[in-house]
Amino acid sequence: MRNTAKSVHYKAQKFADLTKSLIITGNIARAKKCLAVAEKLLLTGSAETRNAISNVYVFSVSTFMEVHNCSIANLFPQSLRKEYNMQINASGV
Repeated sequence: MRNTAKSVHYKAQKFADLTKSLIITGNIARAKKCLAVAEKLLLTGSAETRNAISNVYVFSVSTFMEVHNCSIANLFPQSLRKEYNMQINASGV
């Protein structure tokens, strides 16, 4: 029997993909709801969940938004923006 359990990092990437597709299609209101859910997971999730949101979700969505010249400051909630800024500062950019 095959194990169908998906890792939390895999799920974070799929959630990021959903958020990016909503932005592409112009459904900004729903994308903001996804970002709010990610914010809540970052604040209240387990250590593994917080790690996945920080390292997979925030990285994936912010990279996409930068490539497509979207304003991160207007969409990212406070804690996600803080994680994004920490990633930018850690990379030396």
